[in-house]
Amino acid sequence: MAKWLVARRGADFEKIAKEHGISPITARLLRNRDVVDYDDVEGFLNANIEKLHNPHELKDIDLACDVIKNSIERGDRIRIIGDYDVDGVCSSFILLKGLQRCGASVDVRLPHRIYDGYGISESIIDEAYDAGVRTIITCDNGIAAIEQVAHAKELGMTVVVTDHHEVLCESENKDKMILPSADAVVDPKRKDNINEIAFPEICGAMVAYKFIQVMFEKCGFDMESDIDNLLKELRIFAGWATVCDVMPLKDENRIMVMDSFKNIPDSNNIGLKALIRECELDPYRITCYIYGFVLGPCLNASGRLDSAMRGVELLSENNPDVAAKIARELKELNDERKDLTIQGQENAMEKISEYGEDIPDVLVVYLPDLHESLAGIIAGRVREAVNRPTYILTDASEGLLKGSGRSIEAYHMHDALSDVRDLLTKFGGHKMAAGFSLKKENLEAFAKALNDNSRLKPEDFQETLHLDMELPLNYLSIDLVREFERLEPYGTGNEEPLFAARNVELVSGRILGKNANVGKIIVRDESGRTYEMMVFQRFDKWNEFLSESFGDENAKNLYNGDRHDKMIIKIAYKPGINEFRGTESLQIILKDYMI
Repeated sequence: MAKWLVARRGADFEKIAKEHGISPITARLLRNRDVVDYDDVEGFLNANIEKLHNPHELKDIDLACDVIKNSIERGDRIRIIGDYDVDGVCSSFILLKGLQRCGASVDVRLPHRIYDGYGISESIIDEAYDAGVRTIITCDNGIAAIEQVAHAKELGMTVVVTDHHEVLCESENKDKMILPSADAVVDPKRKDNINEIAFPEICGAMVAYKFIQVMFEKCGFDMESDIDNLLKELRIFAGWATVCDVMPLKDENRIMVMDSFKNIPDSNNIGLKALIRECELDPYRITCYIYGFVLGPCLNASGRLDSAMRGVELLSENNPDVAAKIARELKELNDERKDLTIQGQENAMEKISEYGEDIPDVLVVYLPDLHESLAGIIAGRVREAVNRPTYILTDASEGLLKGSGRSIEAYHMHDALSDVRDLLTKFGGHKMAAGFSLKKENLEAFAKALNDNSRLKPEDFQETLHLDMELPLNYLSIDLVREFERLEPYGTGNEEPLFAARNVELVSGRILGKNANVGKIIVRDESGRTYEMMVFQRFDKWNEFLSESFGDENAKNLYNGDRHDKMIIKIAYKPGINEFRGTESLQIILKDYMI
């Protein structure tokens, strides 16, 4: 059970409700998401693509577009160098389609996770130069490529960096940036841009989209023509990447994701449609969950177990038969990835169990036989299980280890790695996630330094459940739950509404699912009204709670229909609507519980 924190932010909820035609409960949900001023509420409830921020806010974006426009006019071969995750694939595809429309001779090179490593490298630069490429533009990487960009400049190449990751700073002076020596550097995290940009928390594909917007302006395109349709198409991939890169679904990120969902049914992208069909999805019902846990992993799998170029090939493919074949391959790769992930997670948890009760503040787990592409996924799974910053490392080539980290709210992962940069050969990332490499002999010193400097407190490790408000069950109605849908899409930074209720009586229950791991519980509120409550998560822990709180016999009788003592609990829940044979009814999804 987690620590429950109920939001207590004040505002005139009755006034907000009256002004915008919503309930005071929904007004309070908006306030909890820092949406309170009239214009902000209107913008949130009636979000549309016209409310995206001006791309010219990004420092150097006009310079960057001028540089690339000059390269196009000179007839330079241009190469896009991205990353091997969903954001890297989508941002590369956005730049590719946009620059092609501007008349560029352009191609894409995504690094191979194992052979090339993360981001732009000197070997990738040399390969481009030898192929006659004279202009490079990065996306979703490059901000930390100080030596690599310098190498490209020594060769006389033109380099534009577009990225969204944290900017390197001097260790003695955190306010002094270390930027690559590119012809232009576009990154919303630039410290000399942070006070000028309305919303810096955007992904690489969003930066790429804004870059193409400005390129189209500089090329003098009529935005009412086919260019508008192309931008509409590209926004699908900017929204997809926003979800998969776990960007906060606030401000223009939320707008982009909403627009992305809206545009999918009319998309002309043959590869995307093939992947949707292969995953047996309805293009009219795409959600953040589908982006993040169904479609996204298929695109990611190409970069994990094969080459991320397969993802770009899928999105660029115009032959439906070829696209269907690539989509099938990507889904099969993802299925293989799932099996390897389960095994890797079990191995990691087994190593952690060796600590017993004395778990370090920061977990550094070395799994020599792990496929290095899975380190990030497993770090995330372990972090969820133990609620500690987690770094997973595995063997790479030439005596190096490669690792990925996933963090908790109280621990800034990029800053932590920056503090131990002398032990690393390469690193990059942001607050909640990072990638890095180091020499094998530095592993022990790396783990010690991270823990010596963690500055974490015991309360930082307790799982915290953030609740919007205490809402007795009898306040719920189907109309109210429908109104909550106006706050979608939900995700990081715009979490699904979560409520607490006390004095909830457990009446009866059934165990469902082929693995008997789901519970359907009939509950009753103080007024005598009954509801259906579903228990999906940690069903074994729920049953342990029942036995410990009310006794084994009462817990058993709850499910078999026999008489049992009154069982009253407090619940943290999210409301939903169950549709069955054309009939709608309220449904409660249990998230946590206590006596």
